[in-house]
Amino acid sequence: MTPKGAEEPAVTPNTPIAATAQRVRRRLLDAAAPIPLAHCAACTDQRCASTCPLAAPRERLLAPRGGPFPAPPEQPSGAELARFIDHTLLKPDATREAVRRLCEEARRYRFAAVCVNPVWVALCAEALADTDVAVCTVVGFPLGANRPETKAHEAELACHDGATELDMVMNVGALKGGEVEAVAADIAAVVATAHAHGALVKVIIEAALLTDEEKALACALSEAAGADYVKTSTGFGPGGATTHDVALMRRVVGDRLGVKAAGGIRTYEDAVAMLRAGATRIGTSSGVAIVEGAPR
Repeated sequence: MTPKGAEEPAVTPNTPIAATAQRVRRRLLDAAAPIPLAHCAACTDQRCASTCPLAAPRERLLAPRGGPFPAPPEQPSGAELARFIDHTLLKPDATREAVRRLCEEARRYRFAAVCVNPVWVALCAEALADTDVAVCTVVGFPLGANRPETKAHEAELACHDGATELDMVMNVGALKGGEVEAVAADIAAVVATAHAHGALVKVIIEAALLTDEEKALACALSEAAGADYVKTSTGFGPGGATTHDVALMRRVVGDRLGVKAAGGIRTYEDAVAMLRAGATRIGTSSGVAIVEGAPR
């Protein structure tokens, strides 16, 4: 595995990563051959082709989503870096007081978003209503093993409470088992609900559990299902973000989707390395320390 900050090897059209992405795009982004959606919770009538991300025209599937994604400065200031950070508190023992403090810090430093468990979304939405800080929450967290309709309902409740960004965990087991239609339909169920409310969706692929080819497949499926970002990790799995994974994910999605690096990012140097590898958002519980650690 390539360590943080290490130079990435060149990827040619003949590498397994590029071949996987190309194969998946041919299968999933071809409007003439949409994925069967018999078990997709997002499908409620016979008009799926006009609304479903997986049955959408190729032009809409390939259009940039969640952007524009500004390129970070070579050596960002603390204030510049803050605009790429999702200030995160997902600990199970987080208290109301701790969440309020998170929001106060997000307001002070002007982070891109706060990321909290669903029970705290309404509190954050109220606390940050007069700011440009987004409210992000998690869906199917942290295992991704819920049914698609459960995830879609979670998304509906979160949007109702004021969330504008949803970080969902994909069905990792289905991906490992080769059930690509199930993975895509699972993501599409959340995307359909979120986009109906104007919310963004970031798909957590839990990269530490996947081979490089599976990571590429997960990213291509996320793109096909209409997601706005792909994200490395929950922070609760066997490993966090690496520059290797971020660069791989960026190569697969190009500039069409955002890439969020999360898990184990604790210093200014860590964050900048992820941005240079291709991340457009950083998920971390160390946002204040990272910003304060910027060169002055």
